[in-house]
Amino acid sequence: MSESVHDGVGNAADSPGQPGEGPAMDAGHGHARGGIGKMALGAIGVVFGDIGTSPLYAMRDTFAGHHPLPLDRLHVYGIVSLMFWSMMIIVTVKYVTVLMRADNKGEGGSLALLALINKQASAPRKWSAGVVLLGVFATALFYGDSMITPAVSVMGAMEGLAVYNPALEGLVVPLVVGILIFLFMIQSRGTAKVANWFGPITLTYFVTISILGISSIMAMPDVLLSLSPHYAVLMFIADPFNGFLAMGAAVLAVTGAEALYADMGHFGRNPIRVSWLAVVLPALVINYLGQASLLMRDAQALESPFYLLAPDWFQWPLLVIASAAAIIASQAVISGAFSVTQQAIQLGFMPRMTIKHTSLKAGQIYIPAINFALMTAVIILVLMFQRSSNLTAAYGIAVTGAMLIDTILLGVVLLSLWKWAKWIAIPMLILFFALDFAYLAANLTKIPDGGYVPLLMGIVIFTMLTTWSKGRALMRQNMAEGTIPIEVFAKSAHSSATRVPGTAIFMSANAAGVPSALLHNIKHNKVLHERVVILTIDIQDVPAVDPSERFDVVDLGNGFYRLTLHYGFLEETDVPRALKEITACGGEQFEMMKTSFFLSRQTLLPSAKPGMAIWREKLFSWMLRNAASAMEFFRLPTNRVVELGSQLEI
Repeated sequence: MSESVHDGVGNAADSPGQPGEGPAMDAGHGHARGGIGKMALGAIGVVFGDIGTSPLYAMRDTFAGHHPLPLDRLHVYGIVSLMFWSMMIIVTVKYVTVLMRADNKGEGGSLALLALINKQASAPRKWSAGVVLLGVFATALFYGDSMITPAVSVMGAMEGLAVYNPALEGLVVPLVVGILIFLFMIQSRGTAKVANWFGPITLTYFVTISILGISSIMAMPDVLLSLSPHYAVLMFIADPFNGFLAMGAAVLAVTGAEALYADMGHFGRNPIRVSWLAVVLPALVINYLGQASLLMRDAQALESPFYLLAPDWFQWPLLVIASAAAIIASQAVISGAFSVTQQAIQLGFMPRMTIKHTSLKAGQIYIPAINFALMTAVIILVLMFQRSSNLTAAYGIAVTGAMLIDTILLGVVLLSLWKWAKWIAIPMLILFFALDFAYLAANLTKIPDGGYVPLLMGIVIFTMLTTWSKGRALMRQNMAEGTIPIEVFAKSAHSSATRVPGTAIFMSANAAGVPSALLHNIKHNKVLHERVVILTIDIQDVPAVDPSERFDVVDLGNGFYRLTLHYGFLEETDVPRALKEITACGGEQFEMMKTSFFLSRQTLLPSAKPGMAIWREKLFSWMLRNAASAMEFFRLPTNRVVELGSQLEI
């Protein structure tokens, strides 16, 4: 992943950065910080919405889903034990304790972890390409998760209407569709104004489900015994086949665990740990125990053990609170999809897209193309599956696949980067792998019931991401063939072309050679500006670059300059704003009204050259044509841009 680009190819990719600050670092890349209590409250609202709404459907679908279990003490206690110890091992130990230490300048998530591995690896390894592909596939699965989570969360909450009043069942799907359309429509306006309410609302939800759980536990205190791990073991010994199949539904209790890691940059490691250990984990465990107690006392409550925990007078308030929490959970996933897309664009796995900042203070972004694609996919899923219990069959595969890949990447970090003692790292990794493999295998049995959806989405998105990355590499390779060294060109062009007043900035994909736009300009127009700047955008393997290291300038003589702007993969590439701070190119500031930006735009011609299959070349060509223009992506003034086209075979 050591590459720089920009020109007609579309993105910047990373170059080797400085060594990270180590696994003990707990800083983001400039996100606002507050007291740990305030940050923990914010984390409750944003980070834990997905896993927090799992009680809406996890217990019900385990006993009434596609592979139902007998509703008896052995299985009820066994499932509660399995859920509890899964949350302890997967969420508490794997993600909160270990994986959150593997941060990239405070940022987490599959792509940030991939960039960390790439940056800190001392030399290319045989497995490097495989690790990159795994990280990209985890990203592809995340998009599948982003499509399913809003559908299943909002639908699971709104199904309380039918539980409390069966006559309203026909309104559930239309209401869910309406809520989701409204949620996606307001993304362009940003959520900064209402985000301050996310934490208190979600905290209210967790307190509520805790109180309901306690009241049910008090009616049958023996249910607390189910927290012992031996109940899970007894269930698997007595009924191994059904126990294995039930894992496909029990994993719903830990869906959203990866969000703890992915959202680490927004809140920091410690606030997330505090909110998980002090609020979210106890609330979830108490509510699952309460649902188990209710099911042991009343088998009819299986229709919705979550909603039927509430007394009659509190049923409608619970519906409102749960629906609000589900909407907030959906919002967090949508925002996460925008953030992951920005990282993927900057790291060279996706074409440029229009990115709008809805709140510079809060660091919120909005990507219209992703928003529309997610909205379309989510609504189709709701209309296809009709019920949350049908959707949960599709839910687990994306989550367990991503978790397994995270464990593989964690193994690389522990053994190759941190050099942990093998007697500590290997047993821990074996435990993580065993759980992840078991959960993934159990979920694969649900492929005919809807599990094909995230797999199909993941394969399609993975194909697009890898095609874009490979196509860009081939374009850079072909464009670099036969290029003239810029130093030689600067000397020869100075005496062979007429110099005109002003500044010309030529966007260049490579840090060496002459941009094709410059060659075309001097070939057809026979002129050069008094100041010619070759500009390369370099995206590094860090979330943000120190402002003091923003640019490098090389004076090539005869009015030619080589300028490199450095950005992190979470920073906005606002070229005019960066240029305002630079006076090293000839001692003069850049005045936009006296500066022209020259961009190259390539038209691809699929060919039989070795590199990619013809169908992938056509796919890459389509993606390139539909990518956002460099002018828009780099915030260039529209009236100062000149595009020069050329044809290129790959």
